[in-house]
Amino acid sequence: MSTAVPIVLAGARGHGRWHLENIRRLQDKGIVRLAGICELTPLTDRELPEGLGEPEQSADFGALLDSTGARIAVICTPIPTHTDLALTAARRGVHILLEKPPAPSYGEFRRMADGVAEAGVVCQIGFQSLGSHAVPAIRTLISEGAIGELVGVGGAGAWARAEEYYRRAPWAGKRRLNGVDVIDGALTNPLAHAVATALALGGTVRAEDVTAIETELLRANDIESDDTSCVRVTTAQGRPVVVAATLCAEDPDDPYVVVHGERGRITFWYKQDRVLLQRADHGPEEFEYGRTDLLENLVDHLTDGTGLLVPPDTTGAFMKVVEAIRLAPDPARLPDHAWQLLPDERRRVVPGIDGLVAAAADTLALYSELGAPWALPARTKEVST
Repeated sequence: MSTAVPIVLAGARGHGRWHLENIRRLQDKGIVRLAGICELTPLTDRELPEGLGEPEQSADFGALLDSTGARIAVICTPIPTHTDLALTAARRGVHILLEKPPAPSYGEFRRMADGVAEAGVVCQIGFQSLGSHAVPAIRTLISEGAIGELVGVGGAGAWARAEEYYRRAPWAGKRRLNGVDVIDGALTNPLAHAVATALALGGTVRAEDVTAIETELLRANDIESDDTSCVRVTTAQGRPVVVAATLCAEDPDDPYVVVHGERGRITFWYKQDRVLLQRADHGPEEFEYGRTDLLENLVDHLTDGTGLLVPPDTTGAFMKVVEAIRLAPDPARLPDHAWQLLPDERRRVVPGIDGLVAAAADTLALYSELGAPWALPARTKEVST
């Protein structure tokens, strides 16, 4: 364990439990060592997975970094806290794995990214799907002309969340809390991977790659943010990226991204690392890929110079989408006749939404263009760089 990299985890409950298990996996391999946990209330012995030892626990993030000698901080805390915690780590020379979305606004994102760069530390943004080996494989297929000239990229996410999901934390389902941006919507948090992956496969990763963004934001649940939404990104390359998402699916299924070419298409189920290639004059071909863990990639980058997979600037285009959603009018409430409550599951569903989500990814059209009776005209935001 002497060569294991000491790590502090900020936010070990909720999604942070996934990070705890991942840290344990890497600790078993001798790669990292969990030195500390930052939580407002310490984890109990029952909450701490076996095999992690007895990490120091404190609610004071900066003091914990100092006392443990941490080299990496994994930050999985409420969205509005990301920038300040990242900068707290950066000022101490501690490298960072920052959970997605990296910030609730483009301004906060730039403050984080610029501060990290100035401090000379490394930051990895936690879009795990971008660690899939399918991503470079798909880029190679595109560059080799397997599906002809690239036309555009669609993304589809039809998920379900019970009403209880929006009571999991004070900031859940909020656009703002106590005057601070949160922007916890379908496209910006639970299905943010669909947006980031679609942008990445379309070659639109940096802020300057985005020229305009159209948004349609709606909600069936009694929340501030959107739970049923779509976005179309106009890119500098002239190829649109359209992502449709809902947390009110009738039959929830794995999200996917589809790359459209003039002579075929590539579908990527990013949670499964599975790819389907369909092209003219060929039968369908299916591939499965491995995945590089982003924390392990960060450690490898620090120890032997391996390329970092998701540095902040490669999420600039995604953050432009977050900013467009932040600046858009508050999501429109769907009329009562447009959704139903499933009593057994205590969740709201929007009849027909599964087909609309798929059609948007298929045709690169927005809900309003697909004839959804409850859709409003898209709001367009021109993007300045």
